[in-house]
Amino acid sequence: MSKAPAYLNNFIIKIINQDLALGKYTSVHTRFPPEPNGYLHIGHAKSICLNFGLAENYQGQCNLRFDDTNPVKEYIEFIESIKNDILWLGFKWSGDIHYSSDYFDQLYDYARELISKSLAYVDHLSSDEIREYRGTLTKLGINSPYRNRSVDDNLVLFAKMRRGEFMEGSACLRAKIDMESPFIVMRDPVLYRIKFTDHHRTGTKWCIYPMYDFSHCICDALEGITHSLCTLEFQDNRRLYDWILNNISIDVHPRQYEFSRLNIEYTIMSKRKLHLLVSDNIVECWDDPRMPTIAGLRRRGYTAASIREFCHRIGVTKQDNNVQIAALEACIREELNESAPRIMAVIDPVKVIIDNLPVGYQEKIAMPNHPNKPEMGIRQVTLSREIYIDRADFSEINYQKQYKRLVLGKEVRLRYAYVIKAERVEKNEQGEIVIIYCRYDPHTLNKVPADNRKVKGVIHWVSATHCIVASFRLYDKLFTLPNPVTAEDFRVNLNHKSLVIRQGVVEASLLTTKVGESYQFEREGYFCTDSHQCSQFSKSRLVFNRIVRLRDTWLAKVEL
Repeated sequence: MSKAPAYLNNFIIKIINQDLALGKYTSVHTRFPPEPNGYLHIGHAKSICLNFGLAENYQGQCNLRFDDTNPVKEYIEFIESIKNDILWLGFKWSGDIHYSSDYFDQLYDYARELISKSLAYVDHLSSDEIREYRGTLTKLGINSPYRNRSVDDNLVLFAKMRRGEFMEGSACLRAKIDMESPFIVMRDPVLYRIKFTDHHRTGTKWCIYPMYDFSHCICDALEGITHSLCTLEFQDNRRLYDWILNNISIDVHPRQYEFSRLNIEYTIMSKRKLHLLVSDNIVECWDDPRMPTIAGLRRRGYTAASIREFCHRIGVTKQDNNVQIAALEACIREELNESAPRIMAVIDPVKVIIDNLPVGYQEKIAMPNHPNKPEMGIRQVTLSREIYIDRADFSEINYQKQYKRLVLGKEVRLRYAYVIKAERVEKNEQGEIVIIYCRYDPHTLNKVPADNRKVKGVIHWVSATHCIVASFRLYDKLFTLPNPVTAEDFRVNLNHKSLVIRQGVVEASLLTTKVGESYQFEREGYFCTDSHQCSQFSKSRLVFNRIVRLRDTWLAKVEL
């Protein structure tokens, strides 16, 4: 699957084309501004593909800028993971990496400028009081009792804030706009707050930090961004974006445009809620394959090309919607259907003994690595007297008319090998079948039986003496509801079968498999070798993650 082109038919493209045609800009300069307070998820992948894709399409530039204005929640681990995700997706930022902290001195000066123009003031209301004074959609806000201080007093107080002479929460800097504005974001928003926390880049130099709405627009202007793209929840914030730039002495004025965020069924895209999944040990870590993070999808076996293709297909609009998870699965399934080698694996094994083969029998069976791609070559798989088949591929009595697998007294074909007939079973004390005894027809190696009797079923198998023991991690949706955030506590909708671990076997040909390699396990689904469980990953026991099931026609077979 080739890299998806930039978005060629959306409203942002039309805006850019018009801006360039009118000479408003001579080149396109976008940016991707994540806060390093968690791992990126697939919603961020949509923004990455859009911002970097536009720059690529117009031979422009795209900055990577970390919005590191809240040192309480930001860590180097998150910065490194974000950089890795962008590079893995196939994009490269222009020039050096930028940080909002690069501009802390300039941001402070611009805040002082707003104070000097009587457009900002130091407030001593608590956060709860500020919220109460701000009002609601149906109730106008009330001016703070500290709103009408003099410019000189506010400059002195703001300097004291910077020197650390106020306790956290006892003072903040607010813009002086309009407490009766119909847009709550314009009711004297907070511009600076106090946090006595070391910053990962500036150390203890600062104890006051700018809010995102204040720093973001100024950073865009300082970097010469032409089109500042964000999701629809920031639509009202565009008024504050413009107000700040209109009221400081800065020459460049980027424009903000909003597009719909990505929502996928059975998934959450809130970084705060993803944090809870990790901190509450509901998932293993940020790159747990059930997580919608880019790292989690990568570990599960999704490719960069499949994620880019998904982002290309869903497009860029202003309309919020919930994308079906099947749309994402289709992208990786289509890619792996073309590229993944075919392998036989038995996830829930039961032993079969072929009675009319001698003890120690071995025969090499040639199998294609891909049924439609002879250029991918063939492999030799050993057939032995003892083999494993999937427990679901055998039934003592055929209760279902459409059941085309092995039944006592009936025949079935072993994939790429012989026809076998089940004759008897051996059970343990619990009544479970432990061995199925069969006979094979030696004249049916990839041939129709001599008397033309019909053998409808074909099942996969693995030699019991030439195999590798493996763990199979069968991943499913993390939530039981299509929209889990509708519940008061999203965790009540967790799918407790989102991970089922099975112990089985794979062909000995996978002895040389590498971490992250993908395969189609015939009739089971697409799997990849796990890249995280280093202690479990060995040649004696491989660990495979199920990326995605096969097409819907196989769902009855692979349901847990």
